[in-house]
Amino acid sequence: MLFKNFSRLILKIWGWKIDPNKPRVKKCVMIAAPHTSNWDFILGFLYSRSIGSKINFMIKKELFFFPLGVLLKWMGGIPVDRRNSNRMVQQVVNIFNLRDHIHLTITPEGTREKVSEWKKGFYYIARRAHVPIYVGYLDYRKKEIGFITEFFPTDNADSDIRRIKSFYTNITPRHPERFSAGN
Repeated sequence: MLFKNFSRLILKIWGWKIDPNKPRVKKCVMIAAPHTSNWDFILGFLYSRSIGSKINFMIKKELFFFPLGVLLKWMGGIPVDRRNSNRMVQQVVNIFNLRDHIHLTITPEGTREKVSEWKKGFYYIARRAHVPIYVGYLDYRKKEIGFITEFFPTDNADSDIRRIKSFYTNITPRHPERFSAGN
């Protein structure tokens, strides 16, 4: 409760409006876009704590050494082997199958730089784990953070990802020149 109130206070001091809605399910993939700045992680972390939700995020297993590993686990980090992307999807699906509760946040761009296409791992994880995708956003112009919608993937990845990208048409990232939702 203390960290929840502290997170709300920091966001309020920084001028951010918090969407109080949070995932209504025990398991989901949450995408965080646009992702154009290191601040996105900090704001997203504070947001998740401010609504009383513990997010999880994937991070390369090599970073889970003492004492950094303890901090990463407390923050919600999940160690993964990123050497083979197809195996990584299955690794994460296995984690979903083993846990009763997991809100896994993924940045579909995979980098803070502009990309021509989103990585589809988030989509395949949600499909294989049979969980919804929560479409999260950070709008730097409006200083709003939250979720746009809950999305249930179908069997058409390209169409679904185009639909998900369309939700970001009016969202302003910290660095607009690094984001292209229209691809």
